[in-house]
Amino acid sequence: MNRQESHDDGLVQLSAAVSVVVGENNGRYPSGNSVLVEGAAETALIDPSITVVANGGVEPEVDVIINSHGHEDHMAGNGSFPDARIHVHRDDVPAVRSLDGLLDVYGLEGQIRTDFERQVTEEFHYQGREDVEGFEDGDVFNLGGGVTIEALHLPGHTRGHSGLIIGDVFFLSDIDLTGFGPYYGDAWSDLEQFDQSLQIAREIDARWYVTFHHKGIIDGRDRFIELIDAFRAVIPARHSAMLDYLVEPRTVAEMVANRFVYRPHVEGTLVDTVEQRTAELHLARMIDRGEATEVEPGRFVAS
Repeated sequence: MNRQESHDDGLVQLSAAVSVVVGENNGRYPSGNSVLVEGAAETALIDPSITVVANGGVEPEVDVIINSHGHEDHMAGNGSFPDARIHVHRDDVPAVRSLDGLLDVYGLEGQIRTDFERQVTEEFHYQGREDVEGFEDGDVFNLGGGVTIEALHLPGHTRGHSGLIIGDVFFLSDIDLTGFGPYYGDAWSDLEQFDQSLQIAREIDARWYVTFHHKGIIDGRDRFIELIDAFRAVIPARHSAMLDYLVEPRTVAEMVANRFVYRPHVEGTLVDTVEQRTAELHLARMIDRGEATEVEPGRFVAS
């Protein structure tokens, strides 16, 4: 089979082995698009979403859970498959293993940490999996019958964020190719790594490209190249906007209030922390490039 087929149960079949469990609103957060991979010996489920949980699981029986990284929306169904082996890149193992590990990924403290802990427990059904095993870049899961899943480490979003290559299907996880652009607003995020990961992902030649959120299933490399180039262009656009704002000396707090990631009307538990982390990463890039200087403690201006 070499074409996309939709089924009444919410599955979109891309090949004989690979189907996408389409999340609510095409995988819009808090849901997402999970990937079901059926081999001759075993079946794997990549990133079980809250839609998977709401549906009561998937068929057939799942032997292996693979988390592309340690964020709550990608792990919602981890507790729904207690008998399945579970894997994530070794750098994100703490987030899968315990709730404290997940909260550390975000770098949250105080009341924000308490509020987010409640959200991931109640809304995302988070359950820690002490049995999680870490994989490495290039590791291959062999499901039998020639069906394999190859891990491609694409850090920046988190330390362990990874894509998965299943034959002619490339699962990009949270390289979601939206107009919002790359998200690198957590304690475990890294701007430079994300930029490099986008260059690596762009080189992967596939028939189908699948994102966990929003875009979902992308048919063909030409459309993928168009989307990933536009997605990556958000980084220099943010950078330029920040440099323009620093025509006068500004603090990080002023940059947070001005909003360079989210629109002014957007509210949420993590909005200010994401804006702060993003501003700090771009400031570090500016200083490294000689584009900005710290004119006095905590105040920065474009050079």
